[in-house]
Amino acid sequence: MGDRWHVEVDRSLCIGSAQCLHHAPHAFRLDSARQSHPVRADTDAGEPVLEAAEGCPVEAILITLLESGEPVFPPEE
Repeated sequence: MGDRWHVEVDRSLCIGSAQCLHHAPHAFRLDSARQSHPVRADTDAGEPVLEAAEGCPVEAILITLLESGEPVFPPEE
């Protein structure tokens, strides 16, 4: 069984660019204020979700390992 991730969008950072929808349309949606939300906060690890986080121009998408809380993106420096 693969890793599970917890996905959050920091609404104070989100600018509604919709890049997350471009990379992972199954995993994100925009609300009426054009703010992004994960479709499911807890999801299977997957390249499209990681690409969405990496492609966010303001790094508003945060991904952690569900079991440990260890950051996946953005990576710790």
